[in-house]
Amino acid sequence: MVINMRNHRTALLPLFLVAALLAVACGTVPLTGRNQLNLIPSSTMLSMSFQQYGDFMQGHQVSRDQSKVQMVQRVGTNIKNGVEKYFRQQGIADDLKGYRWEFNLIESNEINAWCMPGGKVVIYTGILPVTQTEAGLAVVMGHEIAHAVAEHGNERMSQILMTQLGGMALNEALSKEPEKTRSLWMAAFGIGAQIGVLLPYSRLHESEADRLGLIFMAMAGYEPNEAVSFWQRMAAQKSGQAPPEFLSTHPSDQTRIRKLREAMPEAMKYYRP
Repeated sequence: MVINMRNHRTALLPLFLVAALLAVACGTVPLTGRNQLNLIPSSTMLSMSFQQYGDFMQGHQVSRDQSKVQMVQRVGTNIKNGVEKYFRQQGIADDLKGYRWEFNLIESNEINAWCMPGGKVVIYTGILPVTQTEAGLAVVMGHEIAHAVAEHGNERMSQILMTQLGGMALNEALSKEPEKTRSLWMAAFGIGAQIGVLLPYSRLHESEADRLGLIFMAMAGYEPNEAVSFWQRMAAQKSGQAPPEFLSTHPSDQTRIRKLREAMPEAMKYYRP
């Protein structure tokens, strides 16, 4: 599912209110310095994340394949350690306060993976034939964790609150339109998307997550060049003709791979096999 961020309800908000919200809610991506809209307090994001994650896990079957479960937990822990080390080096370790990391593998044929705020990571068994190796899995987990630590979820939900929920605060939206708000939350993180690792975020978010994911997997001891091979395999999973890039919410396969190769020298500085 792709959220249409051009919903015309934005026009219903008074211009002065939009300006005021933007003035007080603009922050920066902690790792890239890009300005982003964050209307939701971190404590609220984490609380909502933990609740929705718990509800999701209750309704889905965890894999019984212990070797694959252990692989997911092993790779996830390695990526987490790399992320925490990187944040310490950048002097922003406090940004990860409140994280309660979990790495789960669920039984599903979907080619999907996601990470909610607070480090709640879910891998679907359907993506493992595409990842093939631990390094391939590290590409996915580094990418998804990058979305979370770069606060793309807060930015996306803030945009949804502005455009689809009339500028309401998240708590207010949950009170007045609980089912719609929860549905939009899950969609914002790619939960239920057919190929969630590709669809839920904008092209800008995807490019940021690709770049940061390379760094995180490198710091975890995984070969960053595996990312190119993984995304080539992902491209082969698509059925039919891919739409033109300007009509897409994610980079074209060729653009993504080109940008990954451009980012590789930076990532390799952090790689210690």
